[in-house]
Amino acid sequence: MKLTKHTDYAFRVLLYVAVKKNEELSTIKEITHAFDMSRDHVMKIVQKLSKAGFIKALRGKNGGIRLGRPANEIVITDVITLMEATLAPVNCEQPMCGIKQGCKLADILFEAQDKYLSHLKQYSLADLVPENSQTVQLINTMFIKKDAE
Repeated sequence: MKLTKHTDYAFRVLLYVAVKKNEELSTIKEITHAFDMSRDHVMKIVQKLSKAGFIKALRGKNGGIRLGRPANEIVITDVITLMEATLAPVNCEQPMCGIKQGCKLADILFEAQDKYLSHLKQYSLADLVPENSQTVQLINTMFIKKDAE
C-alpha cells in the first residue's frame, strides 16, 4: 500500500507539531518552510486534522497549531483512514472487470491490506518521535533554521 502525498504531508505536520514542547504553537508558515510544501495544501490538511481532533488550531495574531490530544493517543491507522480518499487496493468496478466473478486477486489484496493496517494499529505518533531520536533532532534543527532566517 502506498500512501498519498496528502497523507504523507499530514504525518509531517503531526511530527513537526509533536516535537514542540510545553504546548508551544507551530505555524503553517514554519511547517511549509521546513518541509517545502504548498501552503494551500497544508491548510487543507490542517483543517482536516483539526476537525478530527488530532490537532488544535488557534486563530488570531498569536495563533498556531498544536496537538489536539497526546501523541500516544494518535494511532497511525486513524490518521491513514482519515486522510486517504479510498483504501481499496484494487477497483474491479470501474471499468467493470470481466473476470471479477472468478478472480481471487481482490480477495488477496484486501487480506494483505487488512494485515498491513492491523500491524500499524500498534503504533502511535509517540512511537515516531521518541525523546532524543534522530527525527526529533532533525525537526529541532528545522526550528533553529527557521529562527535564524
